Amino acid sequence: MNLITLTEPQSAIAEAYQSLRTSLEFSSLEKPARSILMAAVDGSIDKTAAIANLAVVMAQAGDRVILVDGDLRQPRQHEIFGVANTSGLAQWLESGGPAPLQKTTIDRLWVLPGGPTVSNPVALLSTRRLGERLTELTGMADYVLIDAPPLLKVTDAALWASQVDGVVMLVNGGHTKKDEAQRAKGILARVQANLLGAVLLNAE
Repeated sequence: MNLITLTEPQSAIAEAYQSLRTSLEFSSLEKPARSILMAAVDGSIDKTAAIANLAVVMAQAGDRVILVDGDLRQPRQHEIFGVANTSGLAQWLESGGPAPLQKTTIDRLWVLPGGPTVSNPVALLSTRRLGERLTELTGMADYVLIDAPPLLKVTDAALWASQVDGVVMLVNGGHTKKDEAQRAKGILARVQANLLGAVLLNAE
């Protein structure tokens, strides 16, 4: 596990994640956003590491956090946190039962891995069970963070966006074009997602 919020907690980047946590906490005081999709515009940034770092600073601040690997095509959160991926979100959506959460080495932080890849992730994410499972998770934690494929790549992120309390769009400062960001924003608008804001990564 190589997360800058753990290896260099005093760095400017780690401080930026702390600021992001604070911004999210105060972004919707009337109706707190407890389930949050971190949605990358495209595949040019390491969105998985970004989400993992945010989860770490939230847990360190005292929040109970469940990090859901909703990228059923290329799940990677289990690799970052060194937890098992023998069963995960895909299998939970299919079969139900207790949520296959994995405890990390960080207090108050659990990971729900993606699980072994499935042939048709869109079919799983399109079911009513996605909303039901998300409701179950929000009853177990202060925040549920979701990792998903990029918005412009496949429809998975849009399906998540329609179910969560809020969405944060991840933009690559050195790569993402303005029209691409606008297209991603349009996708979120079509599913009536609650866009909390955007985060610029790799800014120079």
